[in-house]
Amino acid sequence: MKVGIGYCNEEDVFLSGMKAARGALEEAGTRNPVLAFAFCSGGLDAEVFFKGLQSTLGENIPIVGGSAIGIITNSNISYKGYPAAVAVIDDPSLRAECFSVGNLDADERAAGRKLSRKLNSTRLGKLIFLLYDSLKTHATADSPPILNSSARLLQGISEELKKHLPILGAGLIGDYTFSPTKQFCGFFTGEQTIIALVLGGDFTCYHRIMHGCSPLDGVYHIITKVKDGVIFEIDGKPAADVIDELYGNPGWRNEHPVKLLTIGINCKDKFGEFHEGNYVNRLITGVMPDGKSIGIFEPDLEEGIEFQFMLRDGQMMIESARKNSKRLVEELKSREKTPLFALYIDCAGRTAEFSQTLTEEAAEVQKTCNEHGVPLLGFYSGVEIAPLLGRSRGLDWTGVLIIWAR
Repeated sequence: MKVGIGYCNEEDVFLSGMKAARGALEEAGTRNPVLAFAFCSGGLDAEVFFKGLQSTLGENIPIVGGSAIGIITNSNISYKGYPAAVAVIDDPSLRAECFSVGNLDADERAAGRKLSRKLNSTRLGKLIFLLYDSLKTHATADSPPILNSSARLLQGISEELKKHLPILGAGLIGDYTFSPTKQFCGFFTGEQTIIALVLGGDFTCYHRIMHGCSPLDGVYHIITKVKDGVIFEIDGKPAADVIDELYGNPGWRNEHPVKLLTIGINCKDKFGEFHEGNYVNRLITGVMPDGKSIGIFEPDLEEGIEFQFMLRDGQMMIESARKNSKRLVEELKSREKTPLFALYIDCAGRTAEFSQTLTEEAAEVQKTCNEHGVPLLGFYSGVEIAPLLGRSRGLDWTGVLIIWAR
């Protein structure tokens, strides 16, 4: 398998696409790749960047990706300026089929079902790489954004898909102000679109999930009133008032999303020993215009659910990235597998700037890949998708490292 990564950080968006593509082809040592992954900053016109890629790669190679807050490669971690990157892959055994469905914001579950009906018409491979538009309604001066639900999307897919396959991927966002995003759907760009890339061939994909939250105090709370992505009451009290009490002041109300606190659902033993992999976390997008309710990044929580408030732990996040990336490579070695390509899907909340850490947690993944000579492409996302505790789920505040190996 030949893999090359091209990176560019220039305001001239068409030229950026051309340069990134040329760099990737040169690094891979090929002129005829069979697949490309590409991502670009929300500060760039994604459609023009896509055309710049096609001008160099040609119009017959599927390009999958879209908008991102930032880019991660073997030598770059950037979310400033106009970062963009592309990975090209050339392998005679690789089978890659791309499918897409639009109008995601109308009904995520229905869109997922429609996508599965398309997938059922093909020879399904080893896994599905899924990307979708995270943003349903953009943020305003008075209220946080409304997000498309990965839970409803994945539910719709599972209801129709005839073969159980692992699903890994991301919900795409382009900047911290939640501006509209673009998706690269193989041979065209879209909005409010789901892309499913079905992969097969002489390789296996392995993954690890990086976490970074710990319980605030171990106390369980109950969601007593919720609708879609808005929690109105916690323990019978206005949700925002409960958080005021935790902070001791209302300063958090100016944050979109809230930087320190998340909502954690323990999927295992309620009073067992803490294990980060047992939790699914939900970011709090901010206080709603009524001043009493809060928005959550994934509208999938129901009344009666018990949860714990979780603290984002910068050092725990970095250690999780270090530990899990090393363990994944060690697992490959134990299986006598050679790593070929790494794709890192990293929550945009995990950047050093947003997390207020001195170093980038993605640097730990970067270091592991460089030590073992693995080409790396990563991007900062809104939602991460990976199998966890028996099924593929939408995740928040995580990093998902996928390594292709043979």
